[in-house]
Amino acid sequence: MPSSKSQDDAPGRRWTRWTPLVVAVLATGALVATEPGDDVGSSAAAKVLDGKQLRIMAPAAPGGGWDQTSREMQTALRDLVGRSEVYNVGGAGGTIGLSQFTRYHGDPSQLMTTGLIMIGAVETNDSPHSLSETVPLARLTTDYQVVVAAADSPLRDMPAAAEAMRADLPAVSISGGSAGGVEHILAGLLAKAVGADPSGVSYVAHSGGGEALTTLLSGRSSLGISGVSEIRPQIEAGQVRALAVSSPERLPELPDVPTLREVGLDVELQNWRGVVAPKGISAEQEQALEQVLLDMTKTPAWREALARRGWGDATLAGPEFEEFVRSEQARVTQLLGEIGLGRR
Repeated sequence: MPSSKSQDDAPGRRWTRWTPLVVAVLATGALVATEPGDDVGSSAAAKVLDGKQLRIMAPAAPGGGWDQTSREMQTALRDLVGRSEVYNVGGAGGTIGLSQFTRYHGDPSQLMTTGLIMIGAVETNDSPHSLSETVPLARLTTDYQVVVAAADSPLRDMPAAAEAMRADLPAVSISGGSAGGVEHILAGLLAKAVGADPSGVSYVAHSGGGEALTTLLSGRSSLGISGVSEIRPQIEAGQVRALAVSSPERLPELPDVPTLREVGLDVELQNWRGVVAPKGISAEQEQALEQVLLDMTKTPAWREALARRGWGDATLAGPEFEEFVRSEQARVTQLLGEIGLGRR
């Protein structure tokens, strides 16, 4: 099945290489004088912000992937743009946040974290707004999904879970994120892989990963699906048992957990997260914001966050990212249609 592929090596990516002198001067906090045409990301961003504080919307409840991404960005951007604010607007797979974000027309101090989940939620919830009403700036990370069961669940492994789904699909409830999001898509693909009707999946949607975990641990769902970075602490603590991952190969973070394909289910799915700005910003503002995000991905703080969270580096910016978003909208629409979750 199709999946998001990292385009780190895509031609035309707009990377700016700092000279050692500029790096040294910036590190001391000194002012840097540049010749016209020089592209110094943090200086350009400061000019664009014009004294305003950068604000980053995480369009979901605290604790989930968008919230984690936004707060890691806040840390990694500190030396580039100074203090910034992260705030949460949860609900409906990010579409409530998206609706609010469209009101910031032309304001370069506003950013929003987004990704595959929002694209699916727009389609499933018949949202009046879509990412076409934003300016895509950069894709940052990828993250695979993991199917889990409570530690005391009788479903001890993925073959047992697949057999239970095959025998009585509605009886195997699955908790996860928002309707139409990556977890919901994966639940439908699992149903299809075991030969059941995907539209019959008993999926329990939540606005955040913490709520989905509570549902699983309380016994109100048989299985849970979550991003590896979100659920790994609970796996390591023994609260839940990882049954399979949606990656093409085993993950270094969970080396003992088989892939879905290893257990006979032909399913692979990758989540991604990125950043958008409001419509109406100028081309100069767009380029400056893209550059500061690219500079951010080279900072030690961001590289450490990738390793700690287990996120894949999927940096992509400029026209290539804009084309990627368009292709994802078409791909997700097709996927949702195949599993009975598309617009009706």
